[in-house]
Amino acid sequence: MKIAIIGGGISGCAIYLLLKKHLQPLPAGKQYSITIYEAHDMNKETKSSERAKGLPHSATLTVGGGLGVGPNGLGVLRRLDEEVLRDVVRGGYVTPIMIMKSKGGQVLVRANHGDALPPNAASEHAMSTVASSRHSIWRALRTRVSNNDIVIKRVSQVVANPDGPNTIEFVDGSPPIEADLIIGADGLKSRVKLALFPEAEKDPYPPRYEGLVGVGGFISASGVRDHVEKGAMNFVFGGNGFFGYFFSESAESSPYRDSPHHIADPGERLAWWSTYEVSECPTTATIDKGAITRQLQERHRGWGDPVIQEIVQSLEVDTMWPTWTVPPLPTWERDGVVLVGDAAHALPPTSGQGCAQALEDVEAFVLLLSHSLQNADQEQIEANPKSLVKTAARQYMAFACSTRCPDTT
Repeated sequence: MKIAIIGGGISGCAIYLLLKKHLQPLPAGKQYSITIYEAHDMNKETKSSERAKGLPHSATLTVGGGLGVGPNGLGVLRRLDEEVLRDVVRGGYVTPIMIMKSKGGQVLVRANHGDALPPNAASEHAMSTVASSRHSIWRALRTRVSNNDIVIKRVSQVVANPDGPNTIEFVDGSPPIEADLIIGADGLKSRVKLALFPEAEKDPYPPRYEGLVGVGGFISASGVRDHVEKGAMNFVFGGNGFFGYFFSESAESSPYRDSPHHIADPGERLAWWSTYEVSECPTTATIDKGAITRQLQERHRGWGDPVIQEIVQSLEVDTMWPTWTVPPLPTWERDGVVLVGDAAHALPPTSGQGCAQALEDVEAFVLLLSHSLQNADQEQIEANPKSLVKTAARQYMAFACSTRCPDTT
């Protein structure tokens, strides 16, 4: 059985590792072929700042940026491999506390999600959100992916074939490849998604720009350490945007550095971001980081939070990302082509669930596929693997709709 994963970001690497873990070995001489196709550099030693410039072609390998992985996503990582979970936690910072403030510095809400847990809570439920750089999470997964199973090519088209193997075509004109299962983990500007709607001349469900842009980066925590509570994710709201910041790593000397259950002493970096309205979606041609920095300093000049004042005086904009969402799709699968993560349901960054739900997607589909294959005999797997893939894909879609799809009745 040939399996192709389009997209080598967090979702793509995670589903590769889950497939390797859960697909049962085939008889001697037979094996599963699992290949990741990614348009961008996937060298695990490449720093996030070196990976690409400007706005990326897809969301699969976003440069830099911070995000949070909720307990539901951490549970997927734990079930995949305890060491993966520890690497992710070690590369980020546990943040069970949420603080919301006005731009004048008044605390509006302070919630400690750790305090809400019963003393005998199961360990998975007792895990707290881990805030981290996107690159750190990706690298923890990418390190465990075999280089031999990665192909750096940009996909131009995917065709879902109801009667035989699906096909993948490439921008460079190289020969197309066939696969029994194609997994679209290629982000909100997914090329794989188009295979689900072959009758459409163009994308019938294009991503929508929400009129918001986020910029962000990292600064030394030395000048603000006394003003930032350990374990806190901070949100500051004003009439012309909102600002956020958190410690992005724990101290190397902390005994709890790799524990998702404890608040470790913070490290030396603070992550920050600012989100504000921009009517027209920026492009690589219109981005001026110097102008963005000056606008940030002007926008937040009168805000009372001392951390924000320190950040805007010393900041360097590392990333700029328009906020996109994907309208609800009628299906995430067709004839052995399956979407996961942002390709299926891109969530706004404010949800805090994009990464975690993508991890839930890939685990759910792999477990259903594994179950479908385990209940088939070897002759069926060899003669008609597509039917087994389609069974798992339909079950995956039914499960997704029972938990996430909006009620349109």
